[in-house]
Amino acid sequence: MSGPLAVEVEGGIATLRLQRPPMNALNVELQEALRAAAEEVSERRDVAAVVIYGGEKVFAAGADIKEMEHMSYTDMVARSRRLQSAFTAIARIPKPTVAAITGYALGGGCELAMTCDFRVAARNAKLGQPEILLGVIPGAGGTQRLTRLVGPAKAKDLVFSGRFVPADEALAIGLVDEVVDQEHGEDVYAAARARVERYVGGPAFALRAAKEAIDRGLEVDLDTGLEIESMQFASLFATKDREIGMRSFVENGPGKAVFEGA
Repeated sequence: MSGPLAVEVEGGIATLRLQRPPMNALNVELQEALRAAAEEVSERRDVAAVVIYGGEKVFAAGADIKEMEHMSYTDMVARSRRLQSAFTAIARIPKPTVAAITGYALGGGCELAMTCDFRVAARNAKLGQPEILLGVIPGAGGTQRLTRLVGPAKAKDLVFSGRFVPADEALAIGLVDEVVDQEHGEDVYAAARARVERYVGGPAFALRAAKEAIDRGLEVDLDTGLEIESMQFASLFATKDREIGMRSFVENGPGKAVFEGA
């Protein structure tokens, strides 16, 4: 093991593998490693999609409380924006992303999972935002991304109580997108890869534009969102993949285009 995070690329899919045992606590070093990895996979042309995986036993059980315990208000003022921006860097990877969740995804771990486009969880996984039990609130996007995923009432329930949510409930409320019956970690990882493999070989700039339009559109009013969509739509007429896709459709019907990612 070298460092708290490994970046592995195979078959067009990058895996960001958390490796800070025993619980993958998200200390400052790991936060900065996530930021650097997000930049790397965003720029690599051999990466079409990204999986974030904590290993067979745990995704990430939260922030490193021992590291935070003695921080002052001024310490956290200086650190909190770096914490949020590290997670935002993951959220803004311009490619499909999925979290493969085993064991616990709590606090910062749950917030990290929510930065992804999709979440696949083991049947025995537990998710939650237990910061209230420490006398604080989520600080890496939990109050915002959780609300957008499950709605304000459910988000308040989870944040106010700090309770752990089992995988089946997480699926029912929209916190995860798939539950894997097998509890072996590699099965969860395989299911997460399968969810994004379909995008490998796809029109990279169109996928990027779709993600940008959806994510940015959530932050603004409908008219502004429609303008974002219109601009992204028009911009794709400068890509080679748009030419390939439309020509293939006319000549061969839908779903047969071989894109170049250009």
